[in-house]
Amino acid sequence: MKMRNKLMKWKQPTILLTSAGIAGVGDFIYLVAINILVFQMTGSATAVAGLWIITPAVNVLTKFWTGSFIDYRSKRKIMIATYLARAVLVFCIPFLPSIWFIYIVLVGLSIAQAFFIPSSMTYTTQLIPKEIRKRYNSIRSLTSSGAFIIGPAIAGTLILISDVDTALFLNASSFILAALLLILLPETDMHDKESIPSLSVQQIKEDFSISILFIKENSYVAIVYMTFIAMTLFAFAADTQEVVFTQSIVGLSETDYSLLISITGIGSVIGAFLVSIFSNQFSLRYLISIGIFMQTVGYIIYAFAWSFLSIAVGFIILGFFNTFLNAGIVTFYQNNVPVHLMGRVTSIFQLLQSFFQIVLVLLVGTVAEIIPLRVTIIILVIGMLLASAIVIINVFKQKKERYFIEC
Repeated sequence: MKMRNKLMKWKQPTILLTSAGIAGVGDFIYLVAINILVFQMTGSATAVAGLWIITPAVNVLTKFWTGSFIDYRSKRKIMIATYLARAVLVFCIPFLPSIWFIYIVLVGLSIAQAFFIPSSMTYTTQLIPKEIRKRYNSIRSLTSSGAFIIGPAIAGTLILISDVDTALFLNASSFILAALLLILLPETDMHDKESIPSLSVQQIKEDFSISILFIKENSYVAIVYMTFIAMTLFAFAADTQEVVFTQSIVGLSETDYSLLISITGIGSVIGAFLVSIFSNQFSLRYLISIGIFMQTVGYIIYAFAWSFLSIAVGFIILGFFNTFLNAGIVTFYQNNVPVHLMGRVTSIFQLLQSFFQIVLVLLVGTVAEIIPLRVTIIILVIGMLLASAIVIINVFKQKKERYFIEC
C-alpha cells in the first residue's frame, strides 16, 4: 500500500518531467539546427551571434507585463499554448525566403518563451508537493543534462543523413508531444473569468509595484536569488568567448572543442544522476553552497587552463556541480515565493537578468578587443568567485534557517 501511494504521488510529476524532457531535447535540436541554418544562409558569424541577443532583447521588452497576464490565468493552458505556438513557428522556418523573416519568427519564439518560463515555474510549484520538490528538481536537472547530450546528437545525425529542415520538423513535433502530455495533467488554477483584470497599463503598473514590494519585504530571498543570477551572468559572458578562448588562446582544434562540450555534458549527466538518487541526503543549503562553489572552481581552472586536459578537468567539474546548484536554488525559490505572485516576481527577475545579460555580453565583446582575452575571462571568474562567496555566506546565516525548510 505504501509503495502504491508513493507511485501515485509521482504519477503526475513523471508526466510533467517527461513533457519537459521531450521539449528539452527539442530545444537542443533547434539550437544546433538554427545556428547551422543561419550560417548557411548568410555565411556571417555576426548573423549567428545575433541569435544570442534576440531572446534577452525580447525579454526586456515583454517582462514588464507578462507576469500580469500569467498570474491571473491558467498556467497549464499558457504552457500548452506556447508549446503549440513554438511548434507552428519552428515548422514554418524551412519555408521562409530570407534571414529577416527568420529573425521575425525567432522574435515570436522568444515571446512564447517569455510566457512559458514563468508559467512553468509556477505550475511546477503548484503541482509538485513541497516535500518532493527537491527530488523532482534533481530529476529535472537530469532530464536537462540528458537533453544537452541527446539533442545535439540527434540534430547532428539528422543533418548528416538528411538536412537541417528535417531536424526543425522533429523539433516542432517534440513541442506538440510535450503539449499533449500536459493535457493529461490537472488544472491548478481556478480563476473566475469575470474577476480577471484586463491587461491595462494601470494594471501592469499595480502588479509591477506589488512585485517590487514583495522583493523589498523579502530581501533575503532576493539577495540569494539575484546573486545566483549574477553568477550565471558572469558564466554566460565567459561562455560567449569560449570558442575563441579555447582555439586562439589555448590552441585547441574544433574537434577538441566539440569533445570538451561532450565531456561537460557527460559530467552534467553523472552529477544530475547522483543528485537525483541522493538528493534527500543533501540539505538545500549544502546543494546550493557546494554547487556554486565547485562550479566556480571549474571556471577558475578553465580561466587558467593551458591544455586540453586542464580545460577538460574544469569543464567536468562545472558540469558535474551545475546540477547541484540548479536543483538547490530552484527548490529554494519555489519554497519562498508565493504561487499567486510567482509569475510576476519571476518576470521581474528575468527582466533584470536579460537587461544585464545584454550589457555584459556587449561589454565583454568590447573589452576583449582591448585587453587580452585570458585577462577578460579571469575578471569574469573573479566576479563569479565574489558572487559565490556572497551566496554561501547568506545561505549559512543561522537566523535564516526557516527559508530552507523542505516540508
